[in-house]
Amino acid sequence: MDITPIATIHTEFPEKFGIPRQSGLAANLQARIVFEPMYRNPDALRGLEGFSHIWLIWEFSANRPPAGQWQPTVRPPRLGGNGHMGVFATRSPFRPNPLGLSCVEIERIELEGKDGPVIYVRGADLMDGTPIYDIKPYVRYADCRPEAVCGYVDSLQERTLKVIVPCEISEGIEDQAILTSLTEVLSLDPRPSYHDDPERVYGLSFAGLNVRFKVADGILTVVEIK
Repeated sequence: MDITPIATIHTEFPEKFGIPRQSGLAANLQARIVFEPMYRNPDALRGLEGFSHIWLIWEFSANRPPAGQWQPTVRPPRLGGNGHMGVFATRSPFRPNPLGLSCVEIERIELEGKDGPVIYVRGADLMDGTPIYDIKPYVRYADCRPEAVCGYVDSLQERTLKVIVPCEISEGIEDQAILTSLTEVLSLDPRPSYHDDPERVYGLSFAGLNVRFKVADGILTVVEIK
């Protein structure tokens, strides 16, 4: 089966580092989905305004494996990068077919305009420019399984940090929505799980900003934003 992108998502992440490891973890992150010209038909979105969330099927476009090559096991970041799991027991981007699945919240839909229709969403865990292959509505009665058992994931807790952005740095950001989203992203600890050097300065690109930070004793301190 040959599939082609129907849309492209535009986010604040120009590179992979710092992107939340699952959708919805940073609920304030804003993004917009712009359709390819042949799919810019408002009729294709008829009825979608009645849904609050959608599923995105997309490509790990920055992790395309060589044709015919794949690994049966991967090292999930949540396990510190050391434990091996079967690729089909993880959501690793390193897959035989590099397809991702994300649930995002619809903020609004603009049917008119130069690029219309455009879907504005929150909570996306995708890099800027990621190709979207399909969009499906989230259906609560079918997609929600509160009784689900989630294997090794059930024993793990999402790691969060206290974030400190000194006033002399935060005052330089005019858009408070960007600052809120950035703080939310940083609180999820974008470092690799096996990194724990309190003197190391990390760099994160976000919304056109170059953010530098340190982490020590569960506290992330922003040291510079350019």
